[in-house]
Parts: sequence; structure tokens; C-alpha cells
Amino acid sequence: MDNITDLEEVSQLRRVLEEEIYKKFIITDVDENGLLNEIRFINDDKFNFSFDVMDVLGTKCSENPAMLYISKNGGHRYFTFGEMMSMVGRAANYFVHLGIKRGDRVMLVLKRHYQFWVSILALHKIGAIAIPATSQLQTADLEYRFKFGGISAIVSTCEDNIPAESDEASANGEGPSIKVSVGGKIDGWHCFDEEYTSFDDKFERSADSPCGSDSMMMFFTSGTTGYPKIVEHDFRYGLSHFVTAKYWHGIQPGDMHMTVADTGWGKAVWGMLYGQWLCGAVLCVYDFDRFSPTQMLSTISDAQINTFCAPPTAYRMMIKEHPENYDLSSIRRATTAGECLNPEVFTLFKEATGIEIMEGFGQTETPLIIGTIIGMTPKPGSMGKPAPPFNVGLINNNGEPCKAGEEGEIILRADENRPCGLFKRYYHNDDLTEAAWKDGVYHTGDIAKFDEDGYFWYIGRCDDVIKSSGYKIGPAEVEHVIMELPYVVECAVSGEKDEIRGQIIKASIVLTKGTEPTEELKTEIQSYVKSKTAPYKYPRKVCFMEELPKTISGKVIRSML
Repeated sequence: MDNITDLEEVSQLRRVLEEEIYKKFIITDVDENGLLNEIRFINDDKFNFSFDVMDVLGTKCSENPAMLYISKNGGHRYFTFGEMMSMVGRAANYFVHLGIKRGDRVMLVLKRHYQFWVSILALHKIGAIAIPATSQLQTADLEYRFKFGGISAIVSTCEDNIPAESDEASANGEGPSIKVSVGGKIDGWHCFDEEYTSFDDKFERSADSPCGSDSMMMFFTSGTTGYPKIVEHDFRYGLSHFVTAKYWHGIQPGDMHMTVADTGWGKAVWGMLYGQWLCGAVLCVYDFDRFSPTQMLSTISDAQINTFCAPPTAYRMMIKEHPENYDLSSIRRATTAGECLNPEVFTLFKEATGIEIMEGFGQTETPLIIGTIIGMTPKPGSMGKPAPPFNVGLINNNGEPCKAGEEGEIILRADENRPCGLFKRYYHNDDLTEAAWKDGVYHTGDIAKFDEDGYFWYIGRCDDVIKSSGYKIGPAEVEHVIMELPYVVECAVSGEKDEIRGQIIKASIVLTKGTEPTEELKTEIQSYVKSKTAPYKYPRKVCFMEELPKTISGKVIRSML
């Protein structure tokens, strides 16, 4: 692929970032090795990424490349910051024309299409709340999300049958009234690609434009009880990912950066939007359908990726394809998050490529809060150390601070001031919000320990969320589907360790009397789950049991499964 690095343009980009953006919003203190000691965000109550970053870069660095978009057939296209700003302005005016207004909740189901970036930044300008979602959702998933999230509009890919599933999910009248398709025409839907280009590309900031503590985005995230909850973020969330990109990813202006993530998940905005453009990166977006380790290795080589981030599953799969046979010399820094990185994977990847993988940790509710950041020596298997500006600690079951080597829950202390980037609340769930926030302390629900050097080591969840190939799956969602089968008396879904995926979904099932526990029945159950919900949620392992292990109060003991 063409070399798009121009030293003069990069120099201009660096100057604009430092003079026009950083001085306005960010104060940092680093030591002689570049290790971040402290960071403070200022004027964050006025911050709106679309106006304060995209419009500044689009105006001052209009010719600088912002994105290299690679389609599934291998074709590629470059977008400059000027082009992105223009497309975002047109889309914002188009959405307003369709009736989308401030406070409306808009679902974006756009896979890795470049229109995702255009659409989400347009919604930020309007003040409509963006709700990214995966294209693997099916009718029941969408129906719940439409109703519980109060979705008034959807912008969706034409692929994966999402428009048809959406129409079916909203047949009862509780779905979005505004439907916009991307990548083709659908009866009853507006066609984004044909319609938005006729609108003016200027959408100026006004005195009352959304910013700061105003709601910007929501994510559906899985839990162990009931259906998915909704994490709500404000506009300061985008600013907080400066630490993620600069001090964890190690991005420098002009770098070609790639994060392997679907835009339906929080990891996408962690690694493919806010922090990366705050640091002046060129986003390499590969719009593939199914992850192929060989294609990914070739893409890294061809696009000359400088900074790379992927879940451990991706690294495990690439190791099996002999990465030493590919030119990965352009990679200056590689990172991972989403699940634990096995020390063996760290070692094998380093032996094959010479590249060390730097772990990080955060949640849908937070940006990066723990990581092996620039200047730190990695310890294979460790997440790293707490990242400024977060006051991270561990507490035991009695609420007391843990000592080195003692397991406890990861907490964030925000007694005096809630740090920039933490979520606002769980939408429509005050009880859950209050349970997570106690006396100025946010309880992550994740268990870890730290060693004598202050490095954190992940243990697991307080609850039972399963992390498989980077996906987060709430057992209750799968259990609800399995329990629909007439021959199932009880079922419990849990995670089981897996070399490739980190965890796989395991369903432990008690059958009705007289039902034969056959291999054919296992396949039937798996197929049923696939047909009723997103396919990544199906149980790869099905076990039939006489009874499920339970506590005296009748709760299933998942740890025994």
C-alpha cells in the first residue's frame, strides 16, 4: 500500500494537537523516561469530541490522512481529516432532517463500515445518544434493546439480515420510527449513502451544543442476572481515552494504528476513535466478516501498522500461523485487553516476532484504568499498574485494603471528584447504579491481586460474566433461551477455560424424566440457541446432569460447574 507519511504534514499535525487541543484540555507530568506520573483534564465540562477534535483537525490539518479503510475484498481507500469533517457535517444535517434530535437514542449497527465513524460523530454534534450494537443480534435481542433502550432511530448495515430482523423486532410498534440503511436500499428504510451527500457539510457549534456531562453514548453490557444492562457515558468519556492511546497504545502523530474490534462493542471506541485521533493516528480499519489470522498478518505487513491492539484470542490464533514468516517490523508497540493474556502466548509471540504484548484493563464503564503503559517493563500475565488519573485499589470481603498477594475486588476511589471517563449510571436501573457506587467508591466487580512491585494480576469476576474471544456473555441470556425447550428442567451456563478463546460457554442441563441425553440432543440444543440469539452465545459444550449444585438458599454454585 502507498506510504502516506509526510514529515511536514506530521509536524503540522503535532503542533495543532499540542497548541489547539492539549493546552486547552490536558495537563500531563512525565518523568525522564516518559512514564506518566500525573494527568489532569481541564475544561472537560466543555468538551465535545466532534467539535473540539474532529473539526479542529479537519480545519487545520485537512490534508492529513485520518483513516485507511480496507474493504472485505481487499480494496482500500484513504480519508483525510478534512474529508471526515465534511462527511460528519453532512450526516449531522441529514439526521436532523430525518427528525433525529438531541436526547434521542440511536442504535448504530455498522460492523466495521467507515460510515460508523461518520454517523457516531454526527450524532455527537446533534446531541443524540449513540448506542453501538453488533450485527450478530437477532430478533429477540433487538426487541429487548429497542424496548428497554427506548430506541427512536437505527442506522444499520444491510448485511447479516439486520434490517429484516429489526423490522420483525419492531412489529409491535415499540421499535425505532426512523430507519436508515447503509450499503444498499431496503423497502421502508432511508438510504444513507444516497441521501446524506446532498446536505450541507457545515454543522457549526452553538452556545447550547452538547458537551461535558451531557449524555453522549450508551452500551448494552451483559450481566449474570436478568437481561443486559445499559452503561451511560457523557462527553468527557472521549477525552479520557487520551491515556489509552498515548500512554498504553503508545501512539505518536502520523502512526498507522489498528485495533481488532467490531464497532458494536466498547473496545471499538477504546481503540478505533477517540484517543487515537486525539493522538493524530491514522486508523487502519479492516472491514472483514470473519477473523482470519493469515489475512490479519498480511494486512499488518502491507499497511505497515505501527501500533496494534487485539484480544488475546487473536494473538493465539496468529501464533499458530507462524508470524515469523511475515514482515511485522513496522510494529513499534502491541497491546491487548478484553481477557487474560496467557504468559505462554506472550513468550511465544515474542520469540516469533520480537514483539512484547502490553496488557491493559478497563471496562465498558471505564477507559483504561490499569495497564503496562509507556516506560514500564511488562510482566507476562500481569495487567500492569494503575494508570493516572485513577485512584485504583483492592479491598477484601470486609471492605479493607488488601495487602500484596491478597485477592480482592478492584475499586476506584472518587471520594472528592469523579475522574473523567467513568460512566454516569446504569440507564433505568438506579438500584444497580447505587450498588456499584458506595461512599464515593466504584466497585468494578473484578477480582485481582498485586505483587510487591505494584503490578496487578487478574483473577476473575465477582459475578459470572463469560469472556469468550473478546465477547462478554451474560449466562442469564443463554439460560433464558435454553429454558424455552420443553425437555429442559433446569440449566446453568458457565465459562470453561479454552486455549484459543480464553473461555467457551458451557451449558449444564437437567432434562425431563424420560428424555434421552444423546449427542443428537446436544446438537439440537446448540442449534436452537444459535437460531434464537447471537451465534457467539451458543454453548460449545453441553453437559447433562441429574441435578445442579446449589447453595442452601437454592442458588446454583457456578464455580462447581
